[in-house]
Parts: sequence; C-alpha cells; structure tokens
Amino acid sequence: MTNAACAAEKIRQGEYDKIFSTLYQPDRGTILKQRERYAEAIENFERHYGTGRDISIYSVPGRVELCGNHTDHNNGVVMAAAVNLDIIAVASKSPGRVIRLRSRGFQYEDAVDLSCLEPDSREFGKSSAIIRGMSSAFRERGGQCGAFDAYTISDILKGSGLSSSAAFEVCVGSILNGEYNGGRFDAVTLGMMGQYSENKFFGKPSGLMDQITCAIGGAISIDFGDPSAPVVRKIPLDLPRHGIRLVVSDTKGDHSDLTDEYSAIRSEMESVADFFGKRCLSEVDYGDFKARAADVRRKTGDRAIVRAIHFFEECERVRRAADIVERDDIARFLDLIIECGHSSFEFNQNAYSIKTPDIQGVPLGLAVSQGILKGHGAWRLQGGGFAGAIQAFVPDSLLDEYCRAMRGLFGGDACHVLNIRREGCVKLRLD
Repeated sequence: MTNAACAAEKIRQGEYDKIFSTLYQPDRGTILKQRERYAEAIENFERHYGTGRDISIYSVPGRVELCGNHTDHNNGVVMAAAVNLDIIAVASKSPGRVIRLRSRGFQYEDAVDLSCLEPDSREFGKSSAIIRGMSSAFRERGGQCGAFDAYTISDILKGSGLSSSAAFEVCVGSILNGEYNGGRFDAVTLGMMGQYSENKFFGKPSGLMDQITCAIGGAISIDFGDPSAPVVRKIPLDLPRHGIRLVVSDTKGDHSDLTDEYSAIRSEMESVADFFGKRCLSEVDYGDFKARAADVRRKTGDRAIVRAIHFFEECERVRRAADIVERDDIARFLDLIIECGHSSFEFNQNAYSIKTPDIQGVPLGLAVSQGILKGHGAWRLQGGGFAGAIQAFVPDSLLDEYCRAMRGLFGGDACHVLNIRREGCVKLRLD
C-alpha cells in the first residue's frame, strides 16, 4: 500500500507505464489514457473517502466467450479469454463493519453492513448484493472479511457479453483477498466465490466461466465436469500473429427482463438430464441420449432436445478447438467458431427474444458480418445471447470495412477492437 497522493503523482510521472503496457497495449495513446484513468480513480476516492489514506489498486479484466455457448451451467467445457477492458478499484481498509463503494457513472454509494451476510430477494440485481455475497463467500470458506472503502472505474461494456458483473464480483473478491487474507485464495476459488455471490445473492443463475476467466486471464479452456475442481487449460491463442483482430460489436439490444429466457436454457437442458436420472447434461452419455431421443422428446418437448444437442456438440467443438490452437491451425479454428455461432442460433435458439421477435439486432449483425467475412474470418453471437453483442474474428485487411459496417448499423460507439489480456485479476505494486 502507499499514500494516495504519492501514487497519483507516480502514475502521472510515468512510473507505472510498464504495468499499463502489459495490462492494456504498448502504445503511447493507450498508456496516456490509462495514466489519466487511474489518477482520476485515486482523486475520486480521496474526494469521497478522505485524503492522506494508504491505498491499494486492483484491476480485473472483462472476458469474451470464444466457444462453448451455454455449456458451463451444465458442467460442460468452454473456451474463453480475458480482454483489455477492465474494472479498476482504488481501495483502503477502514474501521467498523461497513463496506462502502462508489463507481463512476452511478450517483449512489453501496454501503453493506458485514453483520448481515444473508441473501435478500429485495436486493437481487443490485451491486450491493454482490458485495454482500462475496463477503459471505469468504466467511463460508474460512477467510476474513472486513470493512473497506473503494472507488471503481469500469470500461467493460455493460450488457455486451463481456461480463461486467463477473468482473465486479472478482474485483470485490480481490480486494477482500488482498486486504484481509494476504492473497491466499487462488484465482479459481475467487471465481467460484463470484458464482456463489451471483447465484445466491444477486439472483442470477449464471455458470462459472465468466468469473474464472476474469480471475485467471489469457485464453483458456475450462472443463466443469467436476464443478468443485474445474480443470483449466491455458490456450496459446495469438490472433495478431495471424493478422486477425477480435472485434465485439454492441447491437444495442435491451437485456432487461431476459433472466427467464437465460434460465430456460439451463432448466431445459437439466430436464433432459433428469430423464436419465442425472443432475446435468455432462453426466449423460451422448450415445444413450441419441438412442432414446424419441422417449426424451415425449417427456421434455422439442426445444429441450434441440438445446441438448447443441450442448453435446458444442462441448466437443471446444475440445477440438483447444487442440487445433495448440497445433496453430488458425483456419480450422475459425471454421469451428462459425460452427459454434450457427449452433447457438439454430439449436440453442438464443439469437433473439421470442418476447420481441421484431427486435433482431444480433441476427442483423451476424448477417452483415457473414456478408463481409465469409471465406475470410468468423462471426458468432457473444455471451448469453437474446440481445446485446456479437463477436467477429476479422482479418486486418477487412478491419476498417467491418467496423464501418457495424458502426453504421448500431452507432459510432458500437464496435470495439480488443486484445486478449494475459493477466487476470491483479493488485498493482505501488512501492
């Protein structure tokens, strides 16, 4: 920890440029932007919580799902990557039993009393629920939780499938881990705490991919066959070396009132598993499923069966994709990404909401992407689906054309060219 004013001065003088180069990208414009961003976070922390305090600074990236759409919640296999958009937090331990946290862009302060660490349905969907849930998770695992003040700034696009909520969960967990637990909880455990917080306290039935990817960083595959001990494999995906850029475009769809549609995917997959006396689809043999498909159909209905087919085939795609990246076969990797996108659209059926069939920003973005990139790149929906963002792998030669098309459709701020960030959640060294 170091004094807030001293840290801000060092940042402005360029003493942390090497860190910024590693976390973001090594160009002058980006580094200068991060200097101002971090200094602003410190200044706002002091404005709200007092000057002269010793502080720590944390950074947690957002993530993109590369392959494995809606497989994590049924203990399947996924491939994902951290990206160079993140949430940063300036934090300082405080006396008492209340965590206080403010975020840029929000008028209110979250104030969570640590004497009450039980879920409350009235708090569902609120950031205070995440803070309470993460604190409860530390206590459940025998860790320490204590009061702190924090100010956060995030450039992770909310509602774009880049996991702003998971990054916030891991950020709160990183602060508790760093300030009160000496960093003893590893990245996978922080991710599991985040899922616990989101499921039990925030009221959203998420899987575990988002939190683990934000916590670990880099490109990874995760096998959730044993959800208490996920198997993480680092994937050496280097898109720029192949002249490919990762682009996420926000189609500006409304994510409100979609929780039931996300939940339906999970519950329908689990209804198929229940037919076989299993808890989730990863425990069901695909051969047995195919042999008894007619019987399953009568019990669960057609959509559940189609979504189950997506699950089984998608998990196999992830395994193949990980091996293909290891062999550095970028062309075949892109083919699998396209297959993944079509399966999500056609079988998992999460490209648009059946509540508002006239609003189809995601299918529109995918159609235009296919027209530009067919035979040259790849495209798929991003994240939970139904609304929000799409993802594309764009050759350098088509990048300008592609971004113009997305911005023309969805607005000048819709298109974001991203890098894979190798680092997950980090506490910056300020000494």
